[in-house]
Parts: sequence; structure tokens; C-alpha cells
Amino acid sequence: GNRPSRFSPLLPSGVRSSLEHKNTAKMMGGRGIGGLQPSIILLKEGTDTSQGKGQLISNINACSAVADIVRTTLGPRGMDKLMHKDGKVTVSNDGATIMKTLEIVHPAALTMVDIAKSQDSEAGDGTTSVVVLCNEFLKEAKQYVEEGVHPQVLIKSYREASRLAIEKLKEWAIEIAGKDDKDKRDLLMKCAATSLNSKLIAHQKDFFAPIVVDAVLALDSDMSLEMIGVKKVPGGALEDSFLVHGVAFKKTFSYAGFEQQPKRFTNPKICLLNIELELKSEKENAEIRLDDPEKYQSIVDAEWNIIYEKLDKIVAAGCQVVLSRLAIGDLATQYFADRNIFCAGRVPDDDMKRVVRACGASVQTSVQNLVPEIIGTCGLFEEKQIGDERFNIFSECPEGKTTTIVLRGGAEQFIAETERSIHDSIMIVRRAVKNAKIVPGGGAIEMELSKFLRMHARKIYGKAQLIINSYAKALEVIPRQLSDNAGFDSTDILNRLRQKHAFGGEAGRWFGVDMDEEGICDCYEKFVWEPQVVKLSALAAATEAACLVLSVDETIKNPQSEQPGGGGGMGRG
Repeated sequence: GNRPSRFSPLLPSGVRSSLEHKNTAKMMGGRGIGGLQPSIILLKEGTDTSQGKGQLISNINACSAVADIVRTTLGPRGMDKLMHKDGKVTVSNDGATIMKTLEIVHPAALTMVDIAKSQDSEAGDGTTSVVVLCNEFLKEAKQYVEEGVHPQVLIKSYREASRLAIEKLKEWAIEIAGKDDKDKRDLLMKCAATSLNSKLIAHQKDFFAPIVVDAVLALDSDMSLEMIGVKKVPGGALEDSFLVHGVAFKKTFSYAGFEQQPKRFTNPKICLLNIELELKSEKENAEIRLDDPEKYQSIVDAEWNIIYEKLDKIVAAGCQVVLSRLAIGDLATQYFADRNIFCAGRVPDDDMKRVVRACGASVQTSVQNLVPEIIGTCGLFEEKQIGDERFNIFSECPEGKTTTIVLRGGAEQFIAETERSIHDSIMIVRRAVKNAKIVPGGGAIEMELSKFLRMHARKIYGKAQLIINSYAKALEVIPRQLSDNAGFDSTDILNRLRQKHAFGGEAGRWFGVDMDEEGICDCYEKFVWEPQVVKLSALAAATEAACLVLSVDETIKNPQSEQPGGGGGMGRG
């Protein structure tokens, strides 16, 4: 044959390389003497080029291995993964977190990691679903590849199926806009609770859903995530977590005199600075030559006068709370304490931004012009002990465009996982506020799309019919995996779902897996809702990634760095 390399995985490496060289020589028109042909080496020795069908199937298997890791975390009854890395332990149920922590090196399997990350940033939730879906599309394609169907035929049909599914998804989405505030809040709570359902804190979803919704509704129209602060304080129970309508941050490093400052104000004037209030030695090795020792004192005095002048101006502006991004030294701390002013230096940048938004103040780089316009205020400022940390809390803020969630809990890993769950939930509620369309979860929408694509495939001629049918079959993996993870009989549940979707008409459209009763239920009625954008993004990303893996038929890598001494011998042909 002219391309032995296609079957190369079946041959020993020596035989393979010499066959390839002969083949190359033949194609290059090599005329050897006595049957010997000069071998033409195109690539550096030791370079591994695997190509053809074998390569594609090995890539599909690699993606499958990745998906098998996160597959069991899908849904309300999904299991968690415990990852041990650099001495740190991470317990997580979030597909994207698991993928990031795994450090996968296989080039094709990396596409799985990328789609999980992109789903995380685009929709915030559905990271496990997207990986499981993509893997199932590839699995369905694998049989066709093995039978010799050209990958481009598969890709074309997959793209077509994806386009049809996305159109239908947009058509079926349920509008939740235009309701009054109370109804809207209830709807958002349902979405938040659905997202929290599959997390570690599923039992506390009724406690956390209102916190998440209130945090998101307090935001500006731009819905900036930075404006929701999440602070973790070990200790206490999960139910001790609370929401601050304003800003809360950990007490900063403080000097002597700090304890004499008042720790509670109502309606204080708040001044935000970006200057150091301490005596500094000169940075640029400044040299001052004096001809009279008397003058030395005046230079020292000048330094003190400069800092006192700054402090006097702050006091004169009537500020009662002074925050600075840079250090506030011991002299300034004592000075403020004597005048009943609270101060905190080295405030983290993101907390400072939130204080700006909440209190309506602006950060100053000089104290020369502290006019009332740039000084902020809030209803109540206090310093509170939470666990073993002290927190400075600004609440009842007039601008009120920012909130802080303070999380409590036993183990550190547990709080970290709670934070990730809350983040997913916040993203979901943000999306639902922006695009007020939802679809029922629980595998209902996947079953309905699957039914639609099967019906559509019957009208198509040629190979595409089979391939779109397989795409439809692949969509069923979501309800199947949900049932498997809950320990239900997935075959039985899928049969009941297929029957319901086939004959139920409009009423049967929203039937999905019932996690409580081991059966099927109307997910719309049961308030298992997800924003439409999650499903749209998951379908598009999974199809794109599957097409990407299918379109690769050769991987070239040079393992010179891995092996001392390059590749092996030539072998005898």
C-alpha cells in the first residue's frame, strides 16, 4: 500500500519507521542501486507523528477518560471529588474547578478543560454538563469513524444538528420578564436553588438562595461581579453566614493607639485616601549639606510639620472614618485616636472599590482639597468580631450598589467549596436577571431536543440522517447520568421519559428526572429551572469542541526533551 503509516500503531516502531522511509523515498521518486533507496528524513529524528484513523480514535478515548472523571459529579445526587495537590486538599463538585486542578497534559483532552472554563466564565454553571455532552457526541462519532465515515461528514451534520437544536431551544424558552418585583424575586430564587441543588450545600439551599438573590438584585445595571464580595471566616455553622448590604472587610494591620479609636459610628463622614500617613526616610539618597548645625533641627521639624499638616486637614474636613490604600503609621493612628476618628491603612484594592460604590466617596491622592462632594457616608459603621477575625462593616449605604456575603463553616475546604457554589449561583441569577428566559432542567429540555432531532432526521436523505440521529441519542446522556448518579434505574427512567415526550404533546414537553421520588416529573411545575443561556452555551461549546477533536487527524510531537539521546534506531526494512 502507499500509506503504511495509517496502520502504523499496529507495527513495531522499527518496522514502521523503515516502511515510512521507503514509502517517502518511493513518493519522492528515489532510485536506489540494488534495491537500496535513500531515506529522506523530513522531520527531526525522534519526532513522533501519529496520523489517520488510529490517531482520531485515541484522541476520542483521551477525551472520554477526562469526562469519566467529572461524569459522576453531575446533578443533585452527584458525588464530590477530593483532589490533593501541593499539600493542599480541594473538595469540589464543580466541573471547571476539577478540570483546572487536574493539570491534564494530553493535547486533545485539553479541549475538554477549555470548554469547561469557557462555560464557567460565560454562564457560571453547567460546566460538568458541557464536558459530559461533548464526550457523548464524540462517543457517538467514534463508531462512524471506525466504519470509515469521513470526519468532515460528521462535523457538517453535527453543526447542522447543533444549529437546529439551538433554534428550537430559543423558541421553547419561557419568558420571565415583565413580572412585578415580588414574582421576579421568587423566580430568581428558583433558579438559584436549582443551581445550588447539585452542590455540597444543597441542604441549605433555602437559606442561601435568598442571600444570593438579594446580593445580585442590589447591584447596578452593569452587574459587575467585583461588587459582590465573598469573605470566608472559618468556625461556626453554615447557617451563621450572612449578607451585608454594604461592605465588610477584615481589620487591617494596625499600630499602637488603634484600640483607643471608637469602633462604631452612625452616619459618619468617610474619607478615602491613596497616600501614606507616616514619616518616611528619603528614597532618593538625598544629601543635604549644612553649614550650621542649628539648621538641622529645622529640617527635622519640616518633616513633622508636613505630616501634621496632612492630619490637620483631614480632621478639619470633619471625617470620622479614614481609609487608605497605603500605610497609616503609628503617629497618625494615635493622632486620630485622640480626636475620636477611626482609621485603617493598607485596605485591599477590591474592598476599596466597593466602599467607593457603596458610600459615594472618591479616593483622593492628596489632602489639599477635601471638599464635601468627595466625602462619602453610610448609615452605620462598626467593627465586629466574627469568629476569630475582626471585620469592619459599612452597612445601610446610601448608594447601596454593592454587597458582601460573609461565609462561615467548619473546615477550610468546606468553606472554599461553599464559596465556589455561591459563585455559580450568583452567575446563574445574574444571567437570569439579564436574559429573562428560562428552560426547565432535570434533563427535560435535552429529552425534548432529542425527540425533535430524531423526528427531523427522518426527513433527511443520506448519511446525515444517521449522524443527526446519533446526535439526538447523545443528548439523552444528561437525564441518564442524572439517574445513574442518584442510583436509579436509568434505562427504566429513560424509557418512561421517551414515552412521555413522544405522546405527551405540550404537556409532556417539560418532563425530566424526579430526584425525590425516583421517577419522572414535570420539571417546570417542580421549579427545576435554569437560565436559557446555560443550555445555549453548553450545546454550542460541546458541539464546537467535538468538531474540533474530530477534525484533527495527526499529532506531531517531538519528545526530544523527554528522552535523553533522541529517537531510536532505523530498524531494517
